Amino acid sequence: MARRGRADDGAAVAPLQWSTVPRLSSLALARATLDRATERRRDPDWVAALWADPRARAVPVLAGKVPVSDDLTSLVYVGPAVLDSLAVVGAGAGTPDDPAGGADPAASAGERYFLGLDSDDVPYFAVALAGDPGDPDLDALLGGPAAVKVGWAGLREVGGTLPDRDAGVVVHAVALVNWHAAHQHCARCGARTRPTDGGHVRRCPDCETQHFPRTDPAIIVLVTDADDRCLLGRQGSWPVGRFSTLAGFVEPGEPLEHAVAREVHEETGIDVVDAEYAGSQPWPFPSSLMLGFFARAISTDIKVDEEEIVEARWLSRADLRAAVESGDLLLPGEVSIARRLIETWYGSPLSGSW
Repeated sequence: MARRGRADDGAAVAPLQWSTVPRLSSLALARATLDRATERRRDPDWVAALWADPRARAVPVLAGKVPVSDDLTSLVYVGPAVLDSLAVVGAGAGTPDDPAGGADPAASAGERYFLGLDSDDVPYFAVALAGDPGDPDLDALLGGPAAVKVGWAGLREVGGTLPDRDAGVVVHAVALVNWHAAHQHCARCGARTRPTDGGHVRRCPDCETQHFPRTDPAIIVLVTDADDRCLLGRQGSWPVGRFSTLAGFVEPGEPLEHAVAREVHEETGIDVVDAEYAGSQPWPFPSSLMLGFFARAISTDIKVDEEEIVEARWLSRADLRAAVESGDLLLPGEVSIARRLIETWYGSPLSGSW
C-alpha cells in the first residue's frame, strides 16, 4: 500500500511501501489519496488561507450522509462560499468565533475540518451540517436535483462506487464529523472545547487539555478448519440468515493476536492459532478501525456464547455457494472487510448481501 507524503519543506517524498503485501491489498474504505499535511494544518492562518483558496473543495456531511450524483459514482463538492451561506438558510453553519452557529452547544454544526491536499495542492474540507437531507434550501445551494441530480447517501451505499479520492474523502469526513459531534466537552473539566489543528484536535479553553480523535481498534477474522471450511456467525440482533465473520474490540494492553484468539473462543468456543494479518480499513460507525485476520482452528465443536453470537456454522465453499444462491444466507455488505475476507477465502466474488 502506498501513501503520498511531504517532507518538512513541503516537497513530495517517495510513497511508503509494505515490506510484505497483506492479502487484502485493496479495500473499499482504505483508498485515501490526499496528503493530510499533518504538520502544516497546525497553523490556523495556513488553514484559513486554504479555505479562502478559490480552488478549495468542501463536502458537507449531514446525518452521516454526503451529496453524491444520482448514479452514486461521484461525490458532489461545493465551494466554501456556498457552505458559508448555509447560515442564512438556517442549516446551522457558523463562523470560526461561533462554530455552533447559534445551535445547540452540544452540536458541531457549522464546524469545518481540513482533510488534505491533492497532487495539485487543491485543498479539501468537510463541513458538519444540521438539518434534513431533503431540505429544499440545501438542494438549491448544492445544485438541486433538477440541475445535477444530487442525492444524499451514506458511506455503506457509496463506499464501493466512488473513485479512490472521493471514497477516501468521505471516510475521513464522516469519521471526523462523528468524533466532533460526540466530543464537544472536555473530559477533564467539562468545558466546551474548540476545534484546532484543522479539526484534528479539540482544545479546552479552560484547562488547555487537548483531545484527539478517537479510533477504536477491532479485530475481524475468518477462521478455517483442517477441511478448509470457514466459520461464520450470526448475532442475536440480526435477522435469521444474516451471517458474517467474527469480530470484537481489542482490549487495553492486548496484542492483536491475543484478541483474535480470545474473541473467537468467547463467541464460539473454537480455539485458533496462526493468526495472519490480512489488511485493515476504517469503519466510522462511529469510530472503528477494522483489523482483518485469517486464523486456523484447532478445534471444531461450536459452543456459542448466546450473548453476542447465537448461531455459528462451519461452511465449505459448496455449502456457502448453495446457501447464498438459495437466499438462506446473506453475506456482509460489499464495502465491508468481512465480505473481502470471505471472498478471498472463497476464491471469487459472491452475490447477495445484507
